Amino acid sequence: MTRERLIAEVAGRVPETPASVRVAVDGVDGVGKTTFAAELAGVLRSLGRPVVQVSADGFHQVRAVRHRRGARSPEGFWLDSYDHPALIENVLEPFGPGGSRRYRSAVHDVRTDEILDLPWSTAPAGTVLVLDGLFLHRDELVGYWDFSVFLTAPFGVTAARMARRDGTNPDPEHPDMARYVQGQRLYFAACRPWTRADLVIDNSDVHRPVQAADHR
Repeated sequence: MTRERLIAEVAGRVPETPASVRVAVDGVDGVGKTTFAAELAGVLRSLGRPVVQVSADGFHQVRAVRHRRGARSPEGFWLDSYDHPALIENVLEPFGPGGSRRYRSAVHDVRTDEILDLPWSTAPAGTVLVLDGLFLHRDELVGYWDFSVFLTAPFGVTAARMARRDGTNPDPEHPDMARYVQGQRLYFAACRPWTRADLVIDNSDVHRPVQAADHR
């Protein structure tokens, strides 16, 4: 199956209701979440559905919190990376049942470590929220999704993509990668996200991603 056809099929499975719909695109660093989410959002718009795309990257904790267990700590990566209450308050609850659809797409700039105070926006009724990020099937967030996707690929593949994108080490077992890879393994052990997602998609080959037949 081509990538275009698979994403079209995923778009066709996003619930259609008069209310807003919250869609998660989860997966490890380098698996292709943001690109997949953007393409899914584009297909949904082509179907005439209003879409808001948000990245969890706009809801990082400040650096002092993210690194309080140590800058290389896998536990810190898993437990301290994101401000989940802010994500819930600014995005997930507004798009929930009876929500105002009044949202802000970010509260923090991870590059500058600046706290943001963006103006509020209001989405139209029936909007599909497509939100990509790490750890989206953790206990604090899993109940907010109306539909969710977990993208997967071997760490050898995702670490190589991170190396091309960010200049990190391409070996997932290198000590410099322990924060990310071991942090994700903590997530896997705690939440088994592939069992919580509505769809699991192997994105090892970005041109021909493959839907898992039965992941539960």
